[in-house]
Order: sequence, then C-alpha cells, then structure tokens
Amino acid sequence: MKHIAESTVRRLSDYLRFLEELEQQGTRTVSSGELAALGGTTSAQVRKDLSFFGSFGKRGLGYSVAALSKSLREILGLERQWRVAIVGAGKIGGALARYSGFHQRGFHVVHLFDAAGALVGTVIDGVTVKDERTLEATLAAEPVDIVLIAVPSDAAQAVVDRVVKTGVRAILNFAPVPVHVPSTVSLRSVNMALELEFLAYALVNHTR
Repeated sequence: MKHIAESTVRRLSDYLRFLEELEQQGTRTVSSGELAALGGTTSAQVRKDLSFFGSFGKRGLGYSVAALSKSLREILGLERQWRVAIVGAGKIGGALARYSGFHQRGFHVVHLFDAAGALVGTVIDGVTVKDERTLEATLAAEPVDIVLIAVPSDAAQAVVDRVVKTGVRAILNFAPVPVHVPSTVSLRSVNMALELEFLAYALVNHTR
C-alpha cells in the first residue's frame, strides 16, 4: 500500500465534511477551487490530494458532490461498521461513549471497561460497563477493531500492553502520557493539555 501523508488524510476528512454539508444544501457539483476555499488551501492541493486515489471529476465541470462524497467515504473506511471498545469509563471515557458523532461515522461502542467498582454495572448510552479485569476474555469472545484508552496516566501503558496482546491493531490514546506499541499497531494520541498549550501560545503571540 502506498504511503499517504497524514496531512493529506486530514484534508480528505475535511473535504468529506464540506461535501456532506453541500449535499444537505442540495448542491450537485463543486469545483476544486470551491473545496479549496472551504478548506483554506489551494485548488492545486485539492487536485493533488485526490489524485493519489484515482481520477475524479471532469475539467471545467467540477466534481459530482454525491459521487465524490461516496468515494471519500470508501477511501476513509467509512462505508463499513467499526466495533469500538473504551477502557476507562470516567469523565472522558463516559463522554466519548455518549458522543453521537461516532455512530454517524460508523463507529459503534460495544464494550466499556473500568477499574472502579462503582462504575462497573452502570449503563452508559446503552452499554454496560464491565470490570476491566475481564478485558482479555471479553475481547477474545467479542473482538473489536479499535480501542480507546481513557485511563489515568500511570495505568495507560499497562492497559495498552494488555490491549495489544488481544490482537487489536488500532488504538486511540486519551491518557495524557506517551504510550508505546509495536509497529504492527496503529496508535493515535490526543493530549488535550498540549492542544490548550498550543492555543495559549497562539493567543499570546497573536497579541504581540
């Protein structure tokens, strides 16, 4: 499989969001220039991003909004359903479990785990929280595609190691600490403190 830059994939997600909005408005065609304006990039960049995956649209006519939306959903893997487990059902994990946007994109939370006895047995958005000690047995019986980690920092690496051993190949880490996985596992980390620090830097430097 050819390597596609992360920045390109992120722009494809943006293009899809814009196309879906245009589709809801009844727009039937869109030009690379219009997509570029919506995404804050250039028409040349839009054409280059799309060219990695084939030929889309016709010169002078633009792109069919419906057809390009469908193609991008296929490219991004959104034409199928993905099973998701969340480890850590506290404030962050609970909020993730309730996020309706996951369902809209085909991501379905089927398991919730937590180490806190008080949360085990409670129900969040229709999913019962299981004891974290059952993680391996549960994922062996009912496998998932993606695991979200929302546990405290000091527990994150140990939980990730356990998840990797179950055969899961995609992990999204919300714990505010770096974790390590084998090269066979895709890992993304969301550090909200770092994102806020970036915004603080932007604000301070914008006023100088």
